[in-house]
Amino acid sequence: MTATAKTVQITQPGGPEAMTLVDLPLGDPGEGEVRVRHHACGLNFIDVYQREGLYPLPMPHALGMEAAGIVEAVGAGVSHLKEGDRVAYASVPPGAYSEARVMPAKCVCALPEAISFETGAAMMLKGLTTEYLFNRTASLEAGDTILFHAAAGGVGLIACQWARAAGISLIGTAGSDEKCALAAEHGAAHTINYRTENFAERVAEITDGKGVKVVMDSVGKDTWEGSLDCLSKFGLMITFGNASGKVPPFDPGILGPKGCLYVTRPTLFAHLATRESTQEMADNLFGMVTSGKVNIRIDQRFALADVADAHRALEARKTTGATVLLPR
Repeated sequence: MTATAKTVQITQPGGPEAMTLVDLPLGDPGEGEVRVRHHACGLNFIDVYQREGLYPLPMPHALGMEAAGIVEAVGAGVSHLKEGDRVAYASVPPGAYSEARVMPAKCVCALPEAISFETGAAMMLKGLTTEYLFNRTASLEAGDTILFHAAAGGVGLIACQWARAAGISLIGTAGSDEKCALAAEHGAAHTINYRTENFAERVAEITDGKGVKVVMDSVGKDTWEGSLDCLSKFGLMITFGNASGKVPPFDPGILGPKGCLYVTRPTLFAHLATRESTQEMADNLFGMVTSGKVNIRIDQRFALADVADAHRALEARKTTGATVLLPR
């Protein structure tokens, strides 16, 4: 009898109701693959973008980009993992919303014993995103000032702590006084409630009109124009998400008069293209977590079967920190 695993799947783009929990065949790993039995799965905005069709997937398709669990089987050519290893990953293709899956091994990393499965599932995509933002995208030094939008979210709370550990002054925006307080608690030097304050004006006040060296923005459309106005001369705009919608087309000519600005749109999976780079980034993240410099805050837990409710909470911006889905 063929083994199966309960897996969240979509057959066409849509709202949270488009996701269904189905039993899919679970085979043996092939060359360069492993089979992982999940103990916890992570929730991210990229899952929403894929579900809605903003990031198109061939249909039908499973969802989910990060999880943690136990290696059940190892395919040929895989030398860094063995059966029984505790592991965590952020990886393409999607499929982490499941009890178990067969997947490429190159992005799967052995999880230190000091890190729980829930923490592992909650931190890989968000933590590795923070790692590449700070270490591989911007040239940052102690004493620099940056602006980080959605500072009380899953990536944001990690970024606040990362910045504090690196001696970087992080100005964080959030949508309520409570969320601002949470960002400050995790290391934001200044916070701005974007619902009650003009964040560009507040950044100018905080920096004495100098602006910030870097803006890190996963919000997109709603914060794009104001973010450019927050940058100092030769500043860098990093747009890495679209929580409020896609940034509309713009004239690059505006970047000159605003201070010869730079704009980049990086992706995590470009950085995870090789086994070596994946492990290097994971080691940096694991080191920050096991040292206590970064604490992974999990504020929401849902059963895998309740994934639609989890998506609704995320999209309504009712979540703080990270959310995990529990297969059992």
